[in-house]
Amino acid sequence: MNRSEKAALQLRAVDVLRTLKETRTYEELAAETGLPAGDLNRYVNGHVLPGERRARQVVSDVGADLLAGALDARIDVDEEGYVDNSRLVFDQALLSLVPPVAAELLAIDPPDTVLTAATDGITLAAAMARHFGARCAYAKQSRETAVEEFIEARQRLSSGIEIDYYLPANAISANDSVLVVDDLIRSGETQELLLEIAGEAGAEVAGVFALIAVGTEGVDRARSHTDAPVDALLKRDQ
Repeated sequence: MNRSEKAALQLRAVDVLRTLKETRTYEELAAETGLPAGDLNRYVNGHVLPGERRARQVVSDVGADLLAGALDARIDVDEEGYVDNSRLVFDQALLSLVPPVAAELLAIDPPDTVLTAATDGITLAAAMARHFGARCAYAKQSRETAVEEFIEARQRLSSGIEIDYYLPANAISANDSVLVVDDLIRSGETQELLLEIAGEAGAEVAGVFALIAVGTEGVDRARSHTDAPVDALLKRDQ
């Protein structure tokens, strides 16, 4: 790991700790992370950066585990396997924890644009874009009246229904680095559409990220359409 990569990791760890500290005392944070409260105080207040080993522990281990547990606690799955994640996608405080952990999980640099599909992915995409200082773009299943040029992608779902997604042509520039995100990945159909849109725009896909992956079909499908890293924070069988 070179110096710039190490610094980026350390700053991601501080981002995670600062966000966690907003709803915890230092003693509570120490109990959850296994790090001394005094050290956490110094990290959160910017007096010193955590070392590489501790930074990776916070982002890759502690941060990811805490987030996955928080995500799991906020979703409900009915008898037919449908996921209700409304308590999750409306929780901005929780979503603000996700970007540094996602960046470490995918091992990516900050993208130029975060791309998602309306509607449930928008709050996550906004949190990611805000963290990275990137643009936030989302494709819709209808055309905006005042927009003249669109990038269009069409998909026939496993049910036989065809859906179209439209993105204003100026939302993504050629050669942009684009991170595709969504709240949930199950079949991978939506992610395939978003990857098609990014390709039509001439952009470079930095990665594909979802808060929750149900099964492996969607992740495998996305990986078959891009060489970029594809992953999810929480993985469930159903």
